[in-house]
Amino acid sequence: MSPAAPASAPDSATDQPDPHRPAGPLRIGNFSGFYGDRSDALREMLTGGELDVLTGDYLAELTMLILGRDRLKDPAAGYARTFLRQLEDCLGLAHARGVRIVANAGGLNPAGLADAVRRLAEQLGIPVRVAHVEGDDLTARHPGALAAHAYLGGFGIAACLRAGADIVVTGRVTDAALVTGPAAAHFGWAPTDYDRLAGAVVAGHVLECGTQATGGNYAFFNDGERDLRRPGFPLAEIHADGSSAIGKHPGTGGFVDTGTVTAQLLYETAGARYAGPDVTARLDTVRLTQEGPDWVRVDGVRGEAPPPTLKVGVNRLGGFRNEVVFVLTGLDIEAKAALVRAQLEPVLGKVAEARWTLVRTDRADAGTEEEASALLRLVVRDPRQEAVGRALSGAAVELALASYPGFHVLAPPGKGAPYGVFEAEYVPQDAVAHTAVLPDGRRVAVAPPSDSRPLTAVPEPGLPTPLPPGPVRRAPLGLVAGARSGDKGGDANVGVWVRSEDAWRWLAHEVTVERFRELIPESRDLPVTRHVLPGLRALNFVVEGLLGAGVASQHRFDPQAKALGEWLRARHLDIPEVLL
Repeated sequence: MSPAAPASAPDSATDQPDPHRPAGPLRIGNFSGFYGDRSDALREMLTGGELDVLTGDYLAELTMLILGRDRLKDPAAGYARTFLRQLEDCLGLAHARGVRIVANAGGLNPAGLADAVRRLAEQLGIPVRVAHVEGDDLTARHPGALAAHAYLGGFGIAACLRAGADIVVTGRVTDAALVTGPAAAHFGWAPTDYDRLAGAVVAGHVLECGTQATGGNYAFFNDGERDLRRPGFPLAEIHADGSSAIGKHPGTGGFVDTGTVTAQLLYETAGARYAGPDVTARLDTVRLTQEGPDWVRVDGVRGEAPPPTLKVGVNRLGGFRNEVVFVLTGLDIEAKAALVRAQLEPVLGKVAEARWTLVRTDRADAGTEEEASALLRLVVRDPRQEAVGRALSGAAVELALASYPGFHVLAPPGKGAPYGVFEAEYVPQDAVAHTAVLPDGRRVAVAPPSDSRPLTAVPEPGLPTPLPPGPVRRAPLGLVAGARSGDKGGDANVGVWVRSEDAWRWLAHEVTVERFRELIPESRDLPVTRHVLPGLRALNFVVEGLLGAGVASQHRFDPQAKALGEWLRARHLDIPEVLL
């Protein structure tokens, strides 16, 4: 085992072995996958079984925008207040069980949250040591931005834990850093222990979205008799070599198998190189093995030096947005839509952007009025609130007695609401003052990586031998393949995987970029990249620009592309009968 690398700090306290370090593997659980996740998960994880560390992930691109707007109203805000409510209920329990908590709930104000946790602990009479990580906030360097934050790695967290912190709160670190930090502190990993760090990154990526690793949002949820009404939260047993086992507490709902782990590995990733601030993990080296009910071993992960730059998420207010949904019922749906569009054309000519979408949910000779109705959705955007507010609302309402027969809307149009724009920028690693603020108040500068490697694509791996010709049947792709999709700024990714070698021999040759564009017509005019991951029997497609300026811009019906994979699975193509 490599010795712990000293941080660039005037004090050596952070270089000492972790005084809490137990023997054997590190057992890390997750109790939050997003801001708004199940509030009682912290108690459930603390009482469900043995743990060393619990992590909570609260931040996403949209969350940073929400917290930024909170901070505009109150400079003391900017963190996830629900974390405090969870601690109020469970801080004593965590202290009694010796479980340390690491969460990025600090958002835009980690120092403020750390102070709030100390006040809470004092009120409760619980002697806990609180530390935080800062330096990610680059908003001052981005005039006009609501929030601009660099994605930090795990060594600031590690420094806090080595100094004896019981609770560590951070701002914008990578989701996986919530796991790599505790693992580096526990095992004394150096910043150049790339394979070990990469293994922890993979474990962290599996844990970060909570119950998505235990059957939540899972493509094959309907297979077998599994209780998915309330999936348990995941945990990982991480070993000194970086390998891990993914599981959950006994008796909790859901399940863990190689499929649920594969799905989460593909979530919001792209190619074989999964870059982070501490290490670039090679997803094409991951080996998954079912070790028993609800336990999957993850090993073989290789790591490389991280890129020389850090990603910075920049959130800006993009303007104002409004929408109205017209309900069209019965006959002449297309003609009704054409009439209302023509009636609103004069006012829409004065806005920057107007988008109409006709959703044909109607059925002929329907047994209910709702089943006989289609939805015509109008979305408008403009830098001026008045252009999309009262001007549009008034024009739409005035049509109530003067438009198509059966005129009504799902809800009255509003005054127009602000929407956000997300941009990703990159800065040199050494341009960010990554700082660990220890429980005693000392500030420790965390050194940038001593080595780096520019991110490049790996050579395209060889494809398996195609299946021999045989009879085919027109059927949905989802009868053979699973999928999980998500967002990265304005881009969407769709990971597609199969569960047998024969299915992989077919999928790898059949679902090309060209076939993907046929199946997902929205992608036809956009750049689409296919990444092949044979070890996972998976393809990962990245569609650039599908989500416009990111989730906060509400560019499309499914602004985070959460269901894009399920749409793909529902598309029909010729599938060999031997696979069905």
